[in-house]
Amino acid sequence: MTTIKKTGRLLVPAAPRATRRGFLGGATALTAAGAIPGLLPHAARAEPKRGGTIRAAKGHGSTTDTLDPGTFINGYTVAMSYGMHGFLTGIGADGNVEPSLAESWEATPDARIWRFKIRPGVTFHSGKPLSLEDIVASVNHHRGEKTTSAAAPLFSGITGISTEGKDTVVFELETGNADFPFVFADYHMGILPAGGDGIDWRSGDGCGPYKLLDFEPGVSSRFERFENDWTQERGFFDGVELLSVIDLNARTTALVSGEVDTIDKLDLKTVGLLGRRPGIEIASIAGPQFYSFAMRCDTDPYIDKNVRLAMKYGIDRQALVDKILFGHGTIGNDQPIGTNYRFHDPSLEQRPYDPDRAKFHLKEAGLDTLDVTLSAADAAFPGAVDAAQLYQAACGPAGINLKVNRVPNDGYWSDVWLKAPLCAVYWGGRPTEDQILTTEFESGQAWNDSFWSNERFDELLVKARGELDEAKRREMCAEMQALVSDDAGVILPMFANFVFANSGKIAHGKFASNYDCDGERWMERWWFA
Repeated sequence: MTTIKKTGRLLVPAAPRATRRGFLGGATALTAAGAIPGLLPHAARAEPKRGGTIRAAKGHGSTTDTLDPGTFINGYTVAMSYGMHGFLTGIGADGNVEPSLAESWEATPDARIWRFKIRPGVTFHSGKPLSLEDIVASVNHHRGEKTTSAAAPLFSGITGISTEGKDTVVFELETGNADFPFVFADYHMGILPAGGDGIDWRSGDGCGPYKLLDFEPGVSSRFERFENDWTQERGFFDGVELLSVIDLNARTTALVSGEVDTIDKLDLKTVGLLGRRPGIEIASIAGPQFYSFAMRCDTDPYIDKNVRLAMKYGIDRQALVDKILFGHGTIGNDQPIGTNYRFHDPSLEQRPYDPDRAKFHLKEAGLDTLDVTLSAADAAFPGAVDAAQLYQAACGPAGINLKVNRVPNDGYWSDVWLKAPLCAVYWGGRPTEDQILTTEFESGQAWNDSFWSNERFDELLVKARGELDEAKRREMCAEMQALVSDDAGVILPMFANFVFANSGKIAHGKFASNYDCDGERWMERWWFA
């Protein structure tokens, strides 16, 4: 069994349109987001090579991180999860759901009962064979009243889990869910060995392409290739060193000096200059990622819808896209279903920067001026503090006196997000509309970061999930987009491309666009040329 130990080594110098196909008989389909070429892309190599140790510096990671998959919250733990764990399904580079530990699946015509046939011959890193009990326990880790998992909303509709024979797990849902296979590709949903009353997550045992050797939260983790992986078509590195390097200059310096092979969360002001350096590849991939500011609807003054609207009209979206994203993204409209989603509503009117309209809504709230504090750190997203200051300048003419509270990077996601009345946030998006709308906006969910509750939205969410008529589902999704844009407590000014940089030594295929860094499955997909 893996021993998790600390390491004190200094690892870097001190100086990161959907198309739908039949979903009831096999690999259901959704093109989550179309990738665009990197700025200086290498041609995809057809023949992966084995060997070497890749060193990755991530602009994520916290001393509060754990190995409990229900707590995974940032790009560091997402990459770690996909590297060490096996999943029933995966999202391919084309955005479609694909088989993994589950060889195939089928559903009843109403998409309410799903049967997943499990691949034989899979073992955990400890040598324990994968069993149906492990799968049931892993799913149940995210279910029930006592769960603390952030993935709980994805499984709240499951009313029963059973097994058939030696290779089939059956899920019974309260209502139909046309996208159900997608939920098992979520980074929280790694399959772990059953143990005690649940799963054994503390040991770090997994059934993914890499075996965890050590893990020091907020610092580093090390992995080695799992030689007995069920497929030999992934996991080409001999080893992986994953580093948490929050400081942008340190990450960039480490890549330029050759100390690391890949970094994320680049400085978009200077990404063009970085890309001109010999031996460095820049990728800018359009996807569902967005940067936002979350207002707590359960906390004054954001309880008042008119205050929320004033805050939304007081932000200059184009200025943020120009000065924070430097063209690596597009304007947002206060709801997360962008143009990469199949049910995006292009008829929803774009909210402009309008200080006079913001003043109008302040008056409707009985206010002449408004004093608020926005908490931000660059751990939220690259340039978050600068974005907060741009917001501060823009909303001044509307009578909104916004104070920027720059908080520490470390512990941001545990100490600030979901706690501060107004704070900066990034979301990597999700492969389906239902997943992102459920996770961030359904009443009472753990990651509903604006603490918004809307009865009509919740009703539509359940109906749309089980609706097999795409025209009706599109109509319901359009109404949900309008409700979020006009009523929820999320200010969503911009969709940000995934922008990361690799050493020229790294070879790869087409980059996925469902999450950052090739869907954060770079450990298994990349290799040294």
